Amino acid sequence: MDYKKISRYVVLGILFFLPVTFLLFLYPATHNYTPLDIVNESVLDLQPFTSDSEEKVLLKDHITVLGFFGHHPLEKATTASNLKELVYDKFKGFKRFQIVIVMPKGTEDAVEKLKAEISSYEDLRFWHFIFGEPSNIQKVFFSLKSKTNLSENLDTDLVFIIDKDLNQRGRLDDRTDNELEKKKPVYGLESYDCIEVAEIKNKMSEDMRILFTEYRQKRKGEFNSDTRRASDLKAEVN
Repeated sequence: MDYKKISRYVVLGILFFLPVTFLLFLYPATHNYTPLDIVNESVLDLQPFTSDSEEKVLLKDHITVLGFFGHHPLEKATTASNLKELVYDKFKGFKRFQIVIVMPKGTEDAVEKLKAEISSYEDLRFWHFIFGEPSNIQKVFFSLKSKTNLSENLDTDLVFIIDKDLNQRGRLDDRTDNELEKKKPVYGLESYDCIEVAEIKNKMSEDMRILFTEYRQKRKGEFNSDTRRASDLKAEVN
């Protein structure tokens, strides 16, 4: 028996079937997935605000991570750094992606210091700071679904995902597998805490990836909105 020839055929077989197997694993991941839930509709757009550049910054027709850093943005350096390293750097190459941070007027100089602290001379052209009156900041925040309010300084460590149609995205059911088995009450995920690194890395990054996959499938005419979990979840609750 020619063991050298048999070994060669085994190696060739592995080299041929390994990529095929990998593609088979990828196929269900990209074609049979649960779209990211709409947890809130009609988020207010940003017409009353000015930006830190000459361009007008709006939520409509963009996939946006929206945040609020308040009157003391330098105190949000950890929040901003986590957001940049774990979200911005990962998704800045995707079409129509942006991070928008809503700021009170008068914080422009402090924002420039914060940008210098987090940028390390890197490209922040898809990261915008916008400035407005406190009343308009509150109006935008109140149009979001959130379990907590802004602080007295108009800041929060939470960020929100807004789609191109001004819908807030998240999870209608954020229970773990263990909680599902024990039939714990349903709770959702409407925002993401930038101080919690694990939440940003494991939940928000995955949710952003799913949302980009949805829009990519829409462009190709492959998206089926009937796969959304909302109806199934409603039936479970009832």
